[in-house]
Amino acid sequence: MKEFDLDELASFNGQEPGKPVYLARDGNVYDVSGSKLWKGGNHMRRHQAGNDLSAELAAAPHGVEVFERVTQVGVIKARSAPAPIATLPPWLEGLLARVPFLARHPHPMLVHYPIVFTFSVLGFTLLALVTGNPGFGTTALHCLVALLLFLPLAMATGFSTWWINYQARPIRPVMIKFWCSLLLLMGATVLLIWRLQVPEILSQPGPARLGYLFLVGSLAVLVSVIGWFGAMLTFPLEKK
Repeated sequence: MKEFDLDELASFNGQEPGKPVYLARDGNVYDVSGSKLWKGGNHMRRHQAGNDLSAELAAAPHGVEVFERVTQVGVIKARSAPAPIATLPPWLEGLLARVPFLARHPHPMLVHYPIVFTFSVLGFTLLALVTGNPGFGTTALHCLVALLLFLPLAMATGFSTWWINYQARPIRPVMIKFWCSLLLLMGATVLLIWRLQVPEILSQPGPARLGYLFLVGSLAVLVSVIGWFGAMLTFPLEKK
């Protein structure tokens, strides 16, 4: 099989009409010319063909199985092959090989629940204030409980995704998400205890209610920051 060095690979970046589009991953070179996802040599406005994308694609929301759909045309010369990024325990490597779903999908699935329940707490709390209907306040309380049920699961799967796909590197967006998630967990816990201790807090005007509402709003701000930096990991803004 043909051997490529990185300089030669760079000439197959999709910028020349009629020339194949190649990329490398884990020492193998693939032809992605026929994939609509690599039109013009660019994938998701993030990954550029003609390069060794081993490190970048290790954090992609899919596994190496997608490369079974394209043709391997060569390998990277040994002297150009990148060093391994990280290693995982053999049992975990085996589990992820059998069930690739576990590597990337659980966190994106679970993270939506804390987001929706956080905004539901805010929305139903405001409805209780505007309408004076205590039923909305009760629904806000139920959403707060649901938030506290799902948030630890989202945090746990986020940690595992960080460890498996980012080798637990202290990436700035991940660190921001981590600390904001801890603040969200603590704030939601305080809100629940407060509401259980003072069930009529929403119907009692005064500094205490204002403090309660401020904390409810703060949770919405925190979950927005978490969501923003999570999106930046998957779809970073293009720098001009």
